[in-house]
Amino acid sequence: MEAGSNANYAFAMAEATPLYLVRLAVRRDLEDIAAGETVLVAASGGADSSALAAALHAECKERSIKVVAVIIDHSLQKNSADIAQEAKKQLSKIGYTNIEIRKIHVELKDGMEASARRARYAALDEIAITHQAAAIFLGHTHDDQAETVLLGLARGSGTRSLSGMAPHVEKYRRPLLSVTRAMTEAACEEAGIKFWRDPHNQSMEYARVRVREVVLPTMEKEIGPGVADALVRSSQLLRDDADALDQWADEVFATLDPRSLDVATLAKLPRAVRTRIIRKAVYLAGAPSGSLSADHSEPVEALVTGWKGQGPVSLPGGVTVTRISGRLSLS
Repeated sequence: MEAGSNANYAFAMAEATPLYLVRLAVRRDLEDIAAGETVLVAASGGADSSALAAALHAECKERSIKVVAVIIDHSLQKNSADIAQEAKKQLSKIGYTNIEIRKIHVELKDGMEASARRARYAALDEIAITHQAAAIFLGHTHDDQAETVLLGLARGSGTRSLSGMAPHVEKYRRPLLSVTRAMTEAACEEAGIKFWRDPHNQSMEYARVRVREVVLPTMEKEIGPGVADALVRSSQLLRDDADALDQWADEVFATLDPRSLDVATLAKLPRAVRTRIIRKAVYLAGAPSGSLSADHSEPVEALVTGWKGQGPVSLPGGVTVTRISGRLSLS
């Protein structure tokens, strides 16, 4: 692009309205979707998902892509059914004719937020199969990404967790990770969409809300503006690192017996790669996905690098790792 074209593009972007910028973000994630295919958009009635729904409806219409709006009623508030109906009303104003409200039961296992997320994704997966959807669009924003990275840092999570939310995971797409929450609210106002403010998003009972309302503003005040942007940039760099390490670990893992890992081979690898291989083997042996923490990994790591004759290591899912004759035996 020549200098004049660059200047014209920069001027055009400076003059672009919030709704146009949201549409531009969505447009990039529709390039591989063919005319006639179906996509889903998860719509809660909040500003983020409402702006996404408006942009997606306009962009899909131009491309002859079918879009179904899905409202998940978690039944966690007394007026949840009314909130779902109001969200449906706003979606109808946008132009949606295919709107599905799905009422779900949230089984509390590991906190309200995580349990609700698990139930929500299960419902979306089921609906996607019903509609043979090519993609499911979620309204997570730049602000959500910064909060996710900071929460991961506070938990002492690894590289993968600190890389934040992926733009694409299987059918799921998050086109608004470069768009701020303020921009989605402005886009809704521009489109005349009345959006809902979830009281849970103002409750200090939740760690994410405390990060949003207290921690990040304090960091911006005390350290300087741009902290959220820096966190998101860091997450992108860490995602590249995590992807490279995962690929390396996958290549080595393919050469190993997952039930009997050769200790000498593992010992030669960087710890970041070795840990990934061990986790992969443990999950394959039956541990629930995502159940392993650093506290679980450390004693298994010691079987490789700090061997002093210690006994078996018990892990989630009833998986046991034992060092026998220079190998890690998983049972």
